[in-house]
Amino acid sequence: MEDILPNQGKNLIIEVAGVKYERYPFKTHVISDQDNMVEVLKKYLSSYWQPDDMIFISEKIVAINQGRAYPIKDIHPSKLAYFLLKFVHKSPYGIGIASPWTMELAIREAGYPKLFLGLIASAITKPFGIKGVFYRICGKTVAAIDGPADYVLPPYNKYAKLGPLHPDKTAKELKEAINHEVVIIDANDIGVSVLGKSNKDISDKWACAVFKDNPLGQTNQQTPLCLVRKIK
Repeated sequence: MEDILPNQGKNLIIEVAGVKYERYPFKTHVISDQDNMVEVLKKYLSSYWQPDDMIFISEKIVAINQGRAYPIKDIHPSKLAYFLLKFVHKSPYGIGIASPWTMELAIREAGYPKLFLGLIASAITKPFGIKGVFYRICGKTVAAIDGPADYVLPPYNKYAKLGPLHPDKTAKELKEAINHEVVIIDANDIGVSVLGKSNKDISDKWACAVFKDNPLGQTNQQTPLCLVRKIK
């Protein structure tokens, strides 16, 4: 594994609950909905993986592979989408639903009633320091929505995308094909969320701790796959 280096500013090794893990990021080609994800995993990882290794996959490439990324020129935001934008906090770490295109996708994914309830609940609880209420109401697939940005690799710098569909089912299907546990993860520089996993016994808390410093990177690293290995 000597040829697999950490992304800039990241570490290969992390300690969780007294146990150390290696996290090897793998650079891939630009994934599309024409790729076979099983073949992608085998192409880049099969020369390296060992029996007990786990595979963490960025939710973004899973969603893209499922055809859930859309050119913004083909998304026509409604008046409601522009109205709801007034209530959204714009984060410096990602677009989220803070664009008319991603807000329109959020309306389609969650439905107006749930989305509006989430925004109202968030506005009420935020002054008390309670965070994450909006996404607890609207769901992880809405939390995984992202949009166009300069740092995103082309052509997806002009796309908006939903979260992956049926991520647990997808993770289980991948495990059956490659015989390794799979975690589909949404990680950025402000937080981590597990969207799907091949085994219900994999702890979300543990997976988030392993990925708490986002070893896959936030911008143009092009490393959506990570091989996680316990140091024995």
